[in-house]
Amino acid sequence: MDAMNSACPSEKETDYVQIHAATFPGAVRNNKNDQEKLSTVVKSVHRKLRRKYREVGDFEKIWREHCEDEETLSEYALAMKNLADNHWAKTCEGEGRIEWCRSVCQEYFLNGGMKRTNGPHRLSVQTGRIRLLDVGSCFNPFLKFDEFLTVGIDIVPAVESVHKCDFLNLQLQPPLQLEHDAVDAFLLQLRSPIDALPGELFHVAVFSLLLSYFPSPYQRWICCKKAHELLALHGLLLIITPDSSHQNRHAPMMASWRVAVETLGFKRYKYVKFAHMHLLAFRKVSLQTSSDLVSRNYPEMLYIPQDLGGAEEGECWDTPAPPRSEDEDEQLACGFLELPDAPYDSDSGESQSGSAHCQEREEPILLHS
Repeated sequence: MDAMNSACPSEKETDYVQIHAATFPGAVRNNKNDQEKLSTVVKSVHRKLRRKYREVGDFEKIWREHCEDEETLSEYALAMKNLADNHWAKTCEGEGRIEWCRSVCQEYFLNGGMKRTNGPHRLSVQTGRIRLLDVGSCFNPFLKFDEFLTVGIDIVPAVESVHKCDFLNLQLQPPLQLEHDAVDAFLLQLRSPIDALPGELFHVAVFSLLLSYFPSPYQRWICCKKAHELLALHGLLLIITPDSSHQNRHAPMMASWRVAVETLGFKRYKYVKFAHMHLLAFRKVSLQTSSDLVSRNYPEMLYIPQDLGGAEEGECWDTPAPPRSEDEDEQLACGFLELPDAPYDSDSGESQSGSAHCQEREEPILLHS
């Protein structure tokens, strides 16, 4: 589900707010109070899930009970939609992440990015429409863009255009052996609820503020694994996760995420840090994944600070990563040398270019064996 970890202020206040804050202080104060109330609803759901997971430990049971709690889910979905419509849109908080996803897709599929990274191997988008799966869509923000054939899914949709679907328990079917137009027609006729989808169906999968919603690293890993199976070769997985701290404060965590995702058969394509979130793009470079990833502890590498307990929602603090193998240590050491492609200066509000790079592996580390 599309979930924000904290009630983050905007990256840069709009001119309207700057000009009228002094003129209408009461209106601005009421707007802020409303945003705080909505954010409290969102954060309370996250806290409850994590508390239950720490107490019970059975994430499947906790998730099943959570999906059956229709009252809480409906309240959450309404709060998320109100935040998006009445608060994030006015401050560019929501539009910034959506536009970033759109720009990455345009650059990769339409403006030569895929050809530059994959050489002669090209993912054909013959119809001119990019098939996009928005997981935890809530209000279907990509539907308004003509270049996308969008399928939005959520456990509790906030609008009719989003299909009801529990992505964690979605069943995977064999890929369709159809022409592009027939595949597009198949997507257009989908109806709620969606319980199964064919593999290699989409060009893009979007996890916008999704992974931090889950209380268990294993659940986040399952989502990434399913995205790999649902994407065509050379397709893109776009991950956005909240973090209001300085861009380097959680560098170990983001490097750990990179290793965990790349071992599934991805390679990182872009990484940007906004004032309140990390934005990552991974391209699918292999049809197969190794069979021993769970035993080698890779799911645990998709951790967030709140996993270890003791931190309030949105609180930023340094967290040690789970134990790692020598291969993982090598990848993480490389990750410490990297900065986002366009690191965001939360003090000045400006995006800066420049980064320090290390040599990427030709393939994810477990795909060698």
